[in-house]
Formats: sequence, structure tokens, C-alpha cells
Amino acid sequence: MRVISRRTIREFADRYPDALQPLLHWAKATEASTWLTPADLRSSFNSADFVDDLTVFNIGGNKYRLIAFVQYHREIVYIKAVLTHKEYDKGAWKR
Repeated sequence: MRVISRRTIREFADRYPDALQPLLHWAKATEASTWLTPADLRSSFNSADFVDDLTVFNIGGNKYRLIAFVQYHREIVYIKAVLTHKEYDKGAWKR
């Protein structure tokens, strides 16, 4: 899979430095994967949740959430947002 916008990861890690290593681990694991279906994705990240056309990944022991669009047929993961658990719970990311 190809991860599109690592810049989102860097910007979030600037605000929350402890998130950098878990986010890089997620990116490396994602790039090493080939997901053809949501079931394939779940085999890599069993705690991933599917909300409409988005996938929500728990990062750093569920301390952070990464929201992404996954285009299986193109093998691309677009990062929409990286949020703290508190920001995620507010729900503004759903819009």
C-alpha cells in the first residue's frame, strides 16, 4: 500500500512527539501490506473500525486515532486526519 500524506503524520508529531514512533510503525506496516479487501486490512490491524467510507486506526495503544480513506483497488491509503482520542470523540472528523 502507498501512504499519502505523511506530512499529516509529521505535523501531528510536532504537536505530540510521543506519537511519532507509533505513527511511523503504522506507516511502515501499512506500506508493507497489500490489502485487497477490508478483511485483509483487518488481518494487519484487527482493531481498525470502518465508518462509512473511512477507516479508523488506533495508534499508540488507543491514545491516538488515524482516520484514512483506503482505496483497495489502487493500493493507496489517504490520511485524512490524526487526532487525539479526545479530538476524535468530538466527532468533527465525520464531516
